[in-house]
This record gives sequence, C-alpha cells and structure tokens, in this order.
Amino acid sequence: MANTESSLYEDAFRRLFSNKLSLFSFCFISFITVLAILTPWIAPYDYAYQDLDLGPSGPSTAHWMGTDVLGRDLLTRILYGSRISLMVGFLATIVALFIGVIWGTVAGYAGGKIDTVMMRIVDAMYGVPFIILIILLMVIFGRNLILLFVAIGAVEWLTMSRIVRSQVRSLSQQEFVLAARAMGVSRIDIIFRHLIPNTVGPVIVYATLTVPQIMLLEAFLSFLGLGVQAPMSSWGILIRDGAVSMEEYWWLLIFPSLLFSLTLYSLNFIGDGLRDALDPRTMQN
Repeated sequence: MANTESSLYEDAFRRLFSNKLSLFSFCFISFITVLAILTPWIAPYDYAYQDLDLGPSGPSTAHWMGTDVLGRDLLTRILYGSRISLMVGFLATIVALFIGVIWGTVAGYAGGKIDTVMMRIVDAMYGVPFIILIILLMVIFGRNLILLFVAIGAVEWLTMSRIVRSQVRSLSQQEFVLAARAMGVSRIDIIFRHLIPNTVGPVIVYATLTVPQIMLLEAFLSFLGLGVQAPMSSWGILIRDGAVSMEEYWWLLIFPSLLFSLTLYSLNFIGDGLRDALDPRTMQN
C-alpha cells in the first residue's frame, strides 16, 4: 500500500514537472524567493538611503528601475518589498491552513451536532466582510507585522475547512479508518495519523492558490493604508505610491506591478499544475 501510494505521488510530481508552464513558474518563484532571502546582501543601495537632490528619476545605469520621489532606489525597495509580500503570503497561508485543516477535520470526523455547530460558525463568518474583521483586530491589538499574518490567516481558513471536512467525511467510511476504530485507536490518533495525512493532496493544491490570494489581499490592504506601515514597504505599498504619480513617473508603477503580476500568475500556474497532477482520475492512468 505504501509503495503504491509513493509511486502514485512520484508519477504526480513527474507530470507536474513535465508541464512546462508549471516548471517555469516554479523556477520563477524559487528565483524570487532566493532574491528575497538574499536582499540584504545583494540590494544595490541601503534601504534607508535617500538622495533628495536626485528626486524621481527614470531607469539608468546607476538605478536600473529608477528612483522614487525621495530619491530612493526603486530596485532596492522592490527587493525589500518582496520579503514582506512573500512573508505575508506564505506565513498567513500557514496560519490559514493550520486553522482550516484542524477545524475541518474535527467537524468532518465528529459529525452530528458538533459538525453542524462548527460549520454554522463557518457560514456565519462567511457573512462578515473580511475587511471589518481585519480592522477590528488591528484596532484591538494595534498594528504590527505579526498581527497582519494572523489577521489575514484568520479570515482565509474558511474555505479550507470546508474542503477538508468533505474529504474527512468521505475518508471516515474507508476501511483503514474502520479498522483503526475496531483496534481501539484513539480519536486523536485517527485524526492526526490517518485522516489529516490523507488530505495532503487537496491541502497542497489549495495552499498554492491561497498564497497569491493572500498576497493580493495584503496589497489591497496596503493600498488602503491598512497593511504594512512606513518606513517598511511591500509590493502593495509600492503599487499604491506608483499609482498616485503614474502620469509623471511611470516606472514607479510599472516595475512593481509587473513583478507582482508575474508572481501571482506563477503561483496560480503552480496550483493549476498541482491540481491536474494530483487528480485521482489522471493518477490512475
């Protein structure tokens, strides 16, 4: 059984990397992630450096992507902004997956009244605009980067809980779960050793689609002034600043928007590739 499952996932990843678009997207995301990690060592200028005499200037040999209204190197700010945007995307996704997987697994396995109550809570939270929840959390706990991870993750777990619940309800009637019950295995062990590991496929696919969704949400919040605060920057802040002066200084909008769009598209292409590669109907062929 283990060898068969291992072989199926090996075939899935072989199909994933035979998809040229997914492979290119994976390489691009890996490249951007490495750049973000190495930013303090490879950025051409210090993050806080300003040249007020230079002011906003177009792309040149000294500043490949130009400078902003304070004379700050745009490439440097984009590199540092990538650290914030990717961190928010990945860490908030981890928060969302942790809450959603646990919630959906417990609801699906418990069934009955517990399932009904837990999923009605999910339905009720769906009816509350996410922006209100995030503003409320920020008003209560104040603005900081960690809160941003938690706040966004706390409103993005709802769909994952439904996906995992439906998977668990189906898995609960499988022979290996029934056998574990008959052997006296505790509910906690059944949940963490049998049910959750068997939801990995849908969880991975949804995670890759959640990261760009959260990055877009962070950009939207930053655009409204509710996200990352100065002097820190993210791609969302850079796009907001560029939009204000795009008629005079086009490079301030074009470069961060282009990189942000390519990152979102790449993450979505990876998610689509994983979905196709892990589709049970194709894994059996």
